[in-house]
Amino acid sequence: MPYVNIRITREGASPEQKAELIGGVTELLQRVLGKNPATTVVTIDEVDTDNWGIGGLPVLDYRAAQAASGPKR
Repeated sequence: MPYVNIRITREGASPEQKAELIGGVTELLQRVLGKNPATTVVTIDEVDTDNWGIGGLPVLDYRAAQAASGPKR
C-alpha cells in the first residue's frame, strides 16, 4: 500500500487542483510501479508560507530574491 505525502504552501490550491494531484500521483504509481490504485493513499498538507523556508530564507523572501535576480539561464 503506497503512501504519498505532498506538501505545498497554503496559497489557494483549489479542490480541483488537489484532486488532479491525487489522481495523477495515483496513476503514476500504477503505471510505473504496478501499484493498486485502490490501496494507494495520497495526502496533501498545506503549510503557511511563514513556516516554509528555502535556502535559509522564508519562502516569500526567497521568491522575491529570485525574482530580483532575473530569469534563470
